[in-house]
Amino acid sequence: MQTGITQAPFGQLPDGRAITQFTLTNAKGMVAKIIDYGGVITELHAPDRDGHFADVVLGFDTLEPYCTDSPYIGALIGRYGNRIRHGRFTLDGQEVELPVNNGSNHLHGGPDGFDRVKWEATVIGASLRLQYHSVDGEMGYPGNLDATVTYTLNDDNELVVSFHAVTDKATPVNLTQHSYFNLAGDGDILGHILSIEADAFVAIDAESIPTGELTPVTGTPFDFRMPRPIGERIGQPDKQLRHGGGYDHNFVLNKPQEKSLSRAARAYDSGSGRVLELWTEEPGVQFYSGNFLDGSLSGKGRTYQHRSGFCLEPQHFPDSPNQPHFPNTILRPGQVYQTESRFRFLVEPGA
Repeated sequence: MQTGITQAPFGQLPDGRAITQFTLTNAKGMVAKIIDYGGVITELHAPDRDGHFADVVLGFDTLEPYCTDSPYIGALIGRYGNRIRHGRFTLDGQEVELPVNNGSNHLHGGPDGFDRVKWEATVIGASLRLQYHSVDGEMGYPGNLDATVTYTLNDDNELVVSFHAVTDKATPVNLTQHSYFNLAGDGDILGHILSIEADAFVAIDAESIPTGELTPVTGTPFDFRMPRPIGERIGQPDKQLRHGGGYDHNFVLNKPQEKSLSRAARAYDSGSGRVLELWTEEPGVQFYSGNFLDGSLSGKGRTYQHRSGFCLEPQHFPDSPNQPHFPNTILRPGQVYQTESRFRFLVEPGA
């Protein structure tokens, strides 16, 4: 078995630029495939309790769907993950206006966010480094932003995602990774057992914009402090579930201290024994239950039906530039944006 990183062509953009797929392989046989368009994780092969590997992320066989139809499947998100109300906020007394691409709101950096750009890729040992220079005014954001994302697949079966950014003007930054997981390899994810280390979540309105309230999970379908099946309460007559079409909410993580790398969530598929743990320095995680997948997309021999994948997106809270009591997301000249998340794959033995 060849460990390390190899590369192969993965098609061309409409303007003729070639896209490359990088294959990261560790000593235990786990494989992650990543392209330099959008920093997309196209494949992620993890073992089950019998040592059999399956691809546990949604994705496509070719480049074109990532450029056209993809609802951020597998992609890096920036400059701002999640929503900003009406694409507007005030920064240092100046109103900033961003393009809206989710009803009347700005989502995931806009229609041409970091998921829709070609990153400069460099292989450094066992890591893939991706760099992107976002110019002043791109998607309405102030300042030139230099972003670097490093993917490392280590021999502990962790895919480590490290983010770094600097700017020459004050600008909001909230980078994240938007893979859709299915630990069984196919079917829906409603039977996955999920726990989230959060006593509260960010309440949203009917447009999925935060109300400003951090709602305790106690007594609600959002209480995943003890492991529960994703589908157990997803159909309950709960206003927050109606607003999100299911789970599409940011959970306020219980952090032993600010910026500490701690476990945020754990998902388990009993059929395969696969376990995914998310460890992150971020204060929140967006849990999304694949509510808008509807069978219209397919790839890698699968059709992506309703709730056939879930996302755990480590990030700051939505609409923070308009919510002064939320953790700060404004990066200023001279400061360094630095955060790390780890997607750790484990196996539970059978009963």
